[in-house]
Amino acid sequence: MDEKREAVRELLRQILNSKNDTEPFADSESLIFRGRLQSVDVLDLVLFLEERFGIDFSEGFDQARLDSVEEIINLLGST
Repeated sequence: MDEKREAVRELLRQILNSKNDTEPFADSESLIFRGRLQSVDVLDLVLFLEERFGIDFSEGFDQARLDSVEEIINLLGST
């Protein structure tokens, strides 16, 4: 597994574990729209992506692009 994917998966595991959600998740699984992540969790994710990978969200972001590990990796690949 590549470094970016593993870093994203680890952050998502930490966020979910902090909510007592220890169920595994697939890279393609919807996490926001299925209700496993809330808006405050998305903000943590955005901050992480800005700090770790230099993504600039100052113009805003589409929540759908952060809904799964696959979507996040695609976002990282397009920057």
